[in-house]
Amino acid sequence: MTGPAMDPVEKSLFEAPPMGEQERMVEAILFASAEPVTVAELAARMPHGCDPAEALAYLRKRYDGRGVHLVRVGDAWAMRTAADLGHLMRKETVESRKLSRAAIETLAIVAYHQPVTRAEIEEIRGVAVSRGTVDQLMELDWIRLGRRRMTPGRPVTFVVTEQFLDHFGLESARDLPGIKELRAAGLLDNRPLPGSMQKADDDEEEATSGQSELFED
Repeated sequence: MTGPAMDPVEKSLFEAPPMGEQERMVEAILFASAEPVTVAELAARMPHGCDPAEALAYLRKRYDGRGVHLVRVGDAWAMRTAADLGHLMRKETVESRKLSRAAIETLAIVAYHQPVTRAEIEEIRGVAVSRGTVDQLMELDWIRLGRRRMTPGRPVTFVVTEQFLDHFGLESARDLPGIKELRAAGLLDNRPLPGSMQKADDDEEEATSGQSELFED
């Protein structure tokens, strides 16, 4: 025996909006947000039954080739100016903030070797890492504390943040350029880098995961 038919008005309260409307909602949220937004955060803001992941896929395709792109930053999403148009924003975005060589090397080591402990950073650099260097990178929100190592003393590790990925236009740390790419782009000098952990690009290049001008604004 079937129950009474559901009132059309009551039924509509639980129906998800059309996908086109969901796209508009996602677009509005990302446009107004200063920080990247996760799918879970989108779902919490949108009406019951919405599929923000599907809306993101449609929206990303819609913005393909436009002056603004929908990009993934770690586990979150954000709207960003197309990379080839970045020069148009230079006057508005230039910020004078240079890192010390020690900070550059430390940041590079964390980016390429994460999760990494302070002792491991010092071993790669060959010198002690000052508290001020680590504090500066954490204040910039470019590195953060990771999980503790299950070794004697249980030392903390350091990893890069989503803010770091967003600043350099990376989806994840796996997208960091290699030594050959950095030098071809003129972003890496010919000095040996701290922490030789990769194969050399040629007999004269010592592949490492260290300092480059990539980390200077």
